[in-house]
Parts: sequence; C-alpha cells; structure tokens
Amino acid sequence: MGTALHLSGPVLVGPDEIRDEIWVIDGRISFTAPAAEPAGRIDGWVLPGLVDAHCHVGLDKDGAVDAETAEAQITRDRDHGTLLIRDAGSPADTRWIDDREDLPKLIRAGRHIARTRRYIRNYANEVEPDQLADAVREQARRGDGWVKIVGDWIDRDTGDLTPCWPREAVAAALAVAHEEGARMTAHCFGPDVLHDLAAIGIDCVEHASGLEPETIESFAAQGISIVPTLINIDNFPAIAEPAREKFPDYHRRMIDIYERRDQTIVAAYDAGVPIRLGTDAGGTMSHGLAAREAQRLVVAGVPHTAALDAGTWGAREWLGRPGIEDGADADLLVLPADPRADLAVLTAPTAVILRGVVVAGG
Repeated sequence: MGTALHLSGPVLVGPDEIRDEIWVIDGRISFTAPAAEPAGRIDGWVLPGLVDAHCHVGLDKDGAVDAETAEAQITRDRDHGTLLIRDAGSPADTRWIDDREDLPKLIRAGRHIARTRRYIRNYANEVEPDQLADAVREQARRGDGWVKIVGDWIDRDTGDLTPCWPREAVAAALAVAHEEGARMTAHCFGPDVLHDLAAIGIDCVEHASGLEPETIESFAAQGISIVPTLINIDNFPAIAEPAREKFPDYHRRMIDIYERRDQTIVAAYDAGVPIRLGTDAGGTMSHGLAAREAQRLVVAGVPHTAALDAGTWGAREWLGRPGIEDGADADLLVLPADPRADLAVLTAPTAVILRGVVVAGG
C-alpha cells in the first residue's frame, strides 16, 4: 500500500495540460482531495516517471547476468527517475521483476533475434532466414507485446554493414509478430536495411542512424517510430576504430553515420517521424541515463518539449501505459523547476515516486 501524499504541483498532466495539485492514495493518483489532508506533502513540478524505450535489463557486454546484477541495473534506472522500461532484448529471465513492487515496470521484447554469426556473442537467438518467422513467434510469446530483430550488422565477406535478412523473410516475420499481437522493432545502424523495413511497414527501428531523405519520408508517412539512442551513437568512433585496418569500408560507414547523426535525427523530427527516448543501457552503456538522453536530443536540435514528450507522455501513450491519470499507479517525478524550460532538472528530482512510495529523494 502506498504512502498518502499531497503533491502541490504544478502537475504536468500533458505538455499543455497543468493541474494545480494531485493526491496519492493507496499507491494511486487521485484528482480528488481526500477527506483528511495527508500527513505527507511534496511541493514541486510533477511529471510522469521517465520512460527508457531502449534498455537491456539482465545483460552486460558478455551476455546474460545474474539476478543480483540485473537488480542493481534496474534499481539504478529507478533511482534516476526511469519508472517504465521497454527492454529491447535480453537473454536473461527477468520475470521475477514483475513481483517486485519496488522496481520499475518492464515491457519485454524477448531475446534479440540475429542472423547466425552476425551479432554480439551470447546475446541473441541466432537463426537463418527460413527460421526467422518461427523465431519471431517464439520471442513474441516470451515478450510483452514486442519482439526485436537485428536488421543489419557487419558482413565480414563484404567488409561493411549490410542487411541481415532478405526483405521477404522480414515481411513474413512481421506478419507473424502481428498475428501474435506483438509489434516488431529492429536494430539498424546503416542506410540500406531501412529501405526494406520501410517497404514492409515495420513498427519501430532502433538507432535509425542511417536514415536518408527517402526513408525519412516513408517512415513519417507510415508513423514508424525511431529510438535514436544518441548517447550510444556518440561512441561510434570508438566502436569503429578496431576495424579501421581490416574493414575500412565499415569504418568509413560508421564515421559517416556518426558525423551526420544530429542532422539525421532533426531531419526525421522535422518530417514528422515519431521520436522515442532510449539509452541502450546494458551491454556497454550504463543504466540511469534517460535524463541525459533527453538533454542529448535537445543538443541535436529537437525542441525541449518534444524531447521531454519522447520520454514521458508520448512514450507512455505509445507503449499503452498511463501517465498522470485519475486512478493510475502513482509513478511520478517531483522536480524543482519546470522541465519544459530546462531538462537539466531531470537529473536532480526532488522525489522519485513509484507506486505511491517515495523511493529516491524526498
């Protein structure tokens, strides 16, 4: 049972909808004052908890981690204000998290599905094109309404990023995902695979760093979401450097993507492509960086409120989870100032409230 609290606001129900105050009663949001004023009161700007739409709980650079390590990962996310996570692929069984009232809510995409020997060792279920649809069905049933494939990776025969799958195999896999009631997303760095994914109308693309005018136009027309993970793309020079001598084409491609990364994302935003906030935490990226990614989107040129929406109101609507609604779980941030004016306040919340309990700050 959550702590009874009076949150005096302003309360950002939406980017342009503000309430003066709300209450937290038995772990849930109430727009109606209780008969007796709660003993607890917190003043400040109230915002839905942050959403990290590309996060990996239970995964590090070597593959699956134990439950203790996974708990430390998701606790760090929570303490930095991320209260809803779309786990974009993990080989670990993290269902135990669902039983923990003190940990953020997790929406799983099952395990990555990759082409044989075309992804990071120990991460993915590795299959060939004729097995892709069956693998998608399996992971769709393992996940929570999402499934994730690896769309492109370095091909050591050509020495460059190339699509991992024939278009017809991905189209069949997408049909299976939808048949199972799941949406499908794909890891993609380079430009070539995005033409195939646009042609089949995939639901979402991770990174999307290879977008070009033609694919941007197609993504915008179809409402295909992208999760840029800019704080990870910032690391591309270091990722590409070991391949400089052996795979020079791949190295050049990665550097080109890196150099135009901000231009690419702003062009997508300006065209109307839906932008979602994700950090790529897990693997080699630290957890708890959602606020930093929001700020990074602004540095790229995305407007403040749009960057905030990408990790709060819009993200929750996209994932089918409530924000600040009467009767919804009280998963909230209380901030010292208006985040629409300065996203830096996201890094130092006055309080982090999960299911009505102050779990950090306060």
